[in-house]
Amino acid sequence: MSILINKSTKIIFQGFTGDKGTFHGREAIEYGTNLVGGVTPGKGGQRHLDRPVFNTVKEAVEATGAEASITFVAPPYCADAIMEGADAGLRLICAITDGIPAQDMMRVKRYLRRYPKDRRTMLVGPNCAGIISPGEAMLGIMPGNIYSKGNIGVVSRSGTLGYEAAEQLKALGLGISTSVGIGGDPINGSSFLDHLELFEKDPDTHAVLMIGEIGGPQEAEAAAWIQKHMSKPVVGYVAGLTAPKGRRMGHAGAIISGEGDSAKEKSEIMESFGLTVAPSPGELGSTMLRVLEGKRRAA
Repeated sequence: MSILINKSTKIIFQGFTGDKGTFHGREAIEYGTNLVGGVTPGKGGQRHLDRPVFNTVKEAVEATGAEASITFVAPPYCADAIMEGADAGLRLICAITDGIPAQDMMRVKRYLRRYPKDRRTMLVGPNCAGIISPGEAMLGIMPGNIYSKGNIGVVSRSGTLGYEAAEQLKALGLGISTSVGIGGDPINGSSFLDHLELFEKDPDTHAVLMIGEIGGPQEAEAAAWIQKHMSKPVVGYVAGLTAPKGRRMGHAGAIISGEGDSAKEKSEIMESFGLTVAPSPGELGSTMLRVLEGKRRAA
């Protein structure tokens, strides 16, 4: 089992016929993803990668029954693409786009809340690597070959460290149920909490690796929730131990602005709530293996 997507999930690409949509669409199809079509305004009626192209998301959903999309839409227009997808009834949208203005994302967050919770679109991203359920489906830009199927859930603000975790787990004979990159922007669509709750409910996810970054309160909030609600072991890691306060590091979300924002402070908070924290990015896999072996011995 997996969370969010599987081999039967009907997926469309927004920005399908552009160079990025074409490249990653081809990769998704080769991986086995159920890509049923795509959207590029003005190109409706054409075929691309042997899939139908539509002018609007609504037309694509009505014709294909699509449930999820990934956006390869330029930053000035991506917010509109997300809101169009929500209006068309998509249950999941993955926004890869980097550089969406913060004010646009505030508008998107308010817009999605117009819908009742049971019909509200889940947004993953923006500025993220996407989602992969190994052996099932890929809705992102990650290299699918480094992911092996298994029982570890991964949720990460960092795309690169999500890849690193996958490679380390695979080398140790451990696999992944689903890996979710939630993105590093300060205003993102879904949080650690949203995905931790899904992993807790998934019977085939036996443990979770949560990879955070400097900046913002998400990791601390997630750690507090984990202590109260998670029955599965969670290994944490926070990137940015050497980042100086007040300096932007790489992207909009990675900036230490207040108390509890640094990697050291976040790591201490995680440990105080009972999480096992990996000491370095090179020990993500080995720390998870140690935790699982300890759980087996305790059982």
